[in-house]
Amino acid sequence: MGFVFPNEVNVTWTVMIVLYPYITGLVAGAFIVSSLFHVFGRNELRTVARFSLASAFVFLLFAPLPLLIHLGRPERALNIMVTPNFSSAMAGFGFIYSVYLLLVILEIWFVMRGEFIARAKGKGLIALLCRAILLGNLEENEATRAADHKLARFLAGLGIPLACLLHGYVGFLFGSLKANPWWSTPLMFVIFIFSAIVSGISVLIFHYNLVCRLNRWPIDQRCLRSLGRYLWGFMIIAVALELLEVMSIAYKQTHEWEILSELVGKRLFVSYVVLQFLVFSLVPFLLLAASTLLKLRDEVANTLSWIAATMLLGQVLLMRWNVVIGGQLMSKSFRGFTSYFPGLWEKEGLITAAVIFTLPFIILYVFHRIVPLFPLAAAETKE
Repeated sequence: MGFVFPNEVNVTWTVMIVLYPYITGLVAGAFIVSSLFHVFGRNELRTVARFSLASAFVFLLFAPLPLLIHLGRPERALNIMVTPNFSSAMAGFGFIYSVYLLLVILEIWFVMRGEFIARAKGKGLIALLCRAILLGNLEENEATRAADHKLARFLAGLGIPLACLLHGYVGFLFGSLKANPWWSTPLMFVIFIFSAIVSGISVLIFHYNLVCRLNRWPIDQRCLRSLGRYLWGFMIIAVALELLEVMSIAYKQTHEWEILSELVGKRLFVSYVVLQFLVFSLVPFLLLAASTLLKLRDEVANTLSWIAATMLLGQVLLMRWNVVIGGQLMSKSFRGFTSYFPGLWEKEGLITAAVIFTLPFIILYVFHRIVPLFPLAAAETKE
């Protein structure tokens, strides 16, 4: 519609580029919850601390996969590391990702070394795998446990700025594109960081509730209510920043606002205004407010927080969609729009995205079979 340059008719960054910042957001959010326990001593989060750290690691393994699928020659991706270009913003992901992955692996090694040692003393393939992970060192005593705890705490503290940098960098990439007024805003990387924390806490609440119900484990109400309060606070900040971003652009009334107002009011009205804000932001806000402020029965409060967390996972996904896809719908001539609808079975279609998003949960299940990720819940059930 209107005037669109020929190279802008087809949307270049599609579903995979929406999924990439979504998965990295889950990584950053889950790691920060783990650090709240290991660094800041929030003991009420002990129940999910190990699971949140494992979630950060598993989602981190799959974070580059959408990018590799999007690339025409994915085998050339390692050239970033072999022939580094430190002035490239795109190459920055390779360096940040590598350092952060190494840090998370080391923290898991120190946090779960005792469990790996216990499994390594047995027989079979899992025992052999655990011995390989431990590099053959099965020594454990009070001194080693104290050293493991100190090193894990140090790594968790170091990982907090790296987690923010990992996901803030994605917002920086979009915000630094001056030619696109929908992306070029100084609030972009801040919004990405806070929405990442929201998605990370949401996936923990969603998964913890689900796992406890399937295994008939007792739910740690103190932990779940604390997660609900954190989620409520961070989602208020994230949504407020998103609204302030649009309001600041609208208030300045620059020449770009003429096309942006049509983008928001027409092209993205359903996905942005109706779904992202009115449905998937307002409803979770009210549900979390009720579960936090009102004295509800545990079962009711748990259900409300689970529904809110599930909806906020959708809200963050919609935010990523509206930023990535929405920013490409308008022409750089500011005189026209293109359209995009995702395919189903394409290389970057919805089925591929669903498979990539599902695989981390399967790996988490395998991880749990090797080292229990909810030892406290399992112990209470046995008692």
